Amino acid sequence: MPEAPARGEWLQAGRVGRPHGLDGSFLVAEANLALLGAVSEVNVSGAQRAIVRRAGHEQRPILRLEGCADREAARALRGAQLLVPRAAAPALAEDEWWAEDLEGLRAVDGAVAVGVVRRLLAMPSCEVLEIARESGETLLVPLVSDAVRTVDLRRGLVDVNLSFLGED
Repeated sequence: MPEAPARGEWLQAGRVGRPHGLDGSFLVAEANLALLGAVSEVNVSGAQRAIVRRAGHEQRPILRLEGCADREAARALRGAQLLVPRAAAPALAEDEWWAEDLEGLRAVDGAVAVGVVRRLLAMPSCEVLEIARESGETLLVPLVSDAVRTVDLRRGLVDVNLSFLGED
């Protein structure tokens, strides 16, 4: 089995979802359309594969990859990450971050430790940081300026406002 790419060089553009049709196409789960639109190939299970078909729409993107010629081949890839090189990613605005860059940041409220960012979740109204607290509980923090004061990737910190969240 090929070795997985080193973390940090790659960004997740989605996951292989269920097969769509008979030609090896599949629905893309957790799709990041900005990343998928910026590349002509993706890394899947350690192998570079050209995107040979794009279909669907924003809510249900569909791809077919080189070497994936039938429904069984698409089914075999189900759940695999679709990775793109960070260098191919479009530029972000000052207040934007890739989900991978937020994972593992220490969450604080000023000088008070809150927990560790587990992941970024896409909710209907906004994106939310899922923070694992030392107590074992999970804290969901909307990625809005009232709830998140600052994100400092260099220091590995995200400063959240527990008072705004009703957690003080």
